[in-house]
Amino acid sequence: MYNVGIVGYGASAKVFHIPLINSVPELNFYAIIQRHPTAENDASKDHPNVKRYAAAEDMVNDPSVHLVVVTTPPITHFELARLALENGKHVVVEKPFVPTSKEADQLINLAKKNKRLLTVFQNRRWDSDFLILRSLLSTNTLGRIADFESHFDRYKPSLAGAKAWKTISEPGGGAIYDLGAHLIDQIYVLFGLPKRITAFLGSQRAKNPGGYEDACTVLLHYDGAMTATVKVSVISSEAAQLRFWVRGEKGSYKKCHEDIQETHLTKGMGPGDQGFGVEPEDWHGTLTTVDDDGNLNARLYPTTHTESYKIFYTQLAQAIAGQGEVPVKPEDARQVIRLIELAKESSDEGRTIEV
Repeated sequence: MYNVGIVGYGASAKVFHIPLINSVPELNFYAIIQRHPTAENDASKDHPNVKRYAAAEDMVNDPSVHLVVVTTPPITHFELARLALENGKHVVVEKPFVPTSKEADQLINLAKKNKRLLTVFQNRRWDSDFLILRSLLSTNTLGRIADFESHFDRYKPSLAGAKAWKTISEPGGGAIYDLGAHLIDQIYVLFGLPKRITAFLGSQRAKNPGGYEDACTVLLHYDGAMTATVKVSVISSEAAQLRFWVRGEKGSYKKCHEDIQETHLTKGMGPGDQGFGVEPEDWHGTLTTVDDDGNLNARLYPTTHTESYKIFYTQLAQAIAGQGEVPVKPEDARQVIRLIELAKESSDEGRTIEV
């Protein structure tokens, strides 16, 4: 069994990492760092049998800790991951990996030098709708893809209730690093690196004193005139938010609503619980196919739930044991950060950038 130390006790740790770690028998939630507990948010009360540290230096010097999970704001990721790797720990970094590709390269090289595992929590590779879409593409059901749209649109016109680091402009901040990193990663998994990138980053909110870039539209241009569009919006007044719209020569797939695993985890459900990850039938996507006579035939296409976010930590435990690769290669996460850098450059300069 491998002991896990978690840095940070915010929503990321509480909703995702702790429940998923606890669902994997080979992993033991052993220690946590929480600098400023409150009466309503105290890891020691919620997990009385878990060791609590006040500083990362103390945790990484504990020989009983095998794996460190960094769940703090992005601007802190590099130094905390570096500290853990230098002290011989395997490391998981919450997405976005780090603010710059240069920092990503340094961590990748350090992990190789110290023969430690490094991975990034790109959990939405295991979204049920993404896995369905990946299956449709692998079987060529949609034919040659001409247009690929991926959205995280919400209706949040106010900053009320937003986390502090999601209200100010700082390295690793903004919608493109927060939600855009998920969407870009999924597209990278499906199609690899694009040839060119055109992006528009900014704020849709009327009141945004911290300058936080709360919205983005990123066009990833591929060979064959295919364009993949990443769109994050905070002012989208739709009852059913568009998630995917993929159009090809043989058909299309259109899906609304986000994967339901996060909602279930927030409510206290977890992998193995009955109904976990199963979405309502009226959330299913629409598959439209073209028959031999050129007729278009549309039908609901069920979002079957066969895998879950738990797979990330299951595969990681196996990798620590020498039985496979990490679930997300840090080199892939580095490429996502590089694409984000190019998107920011494109937006700042008002031009399309070669990748």
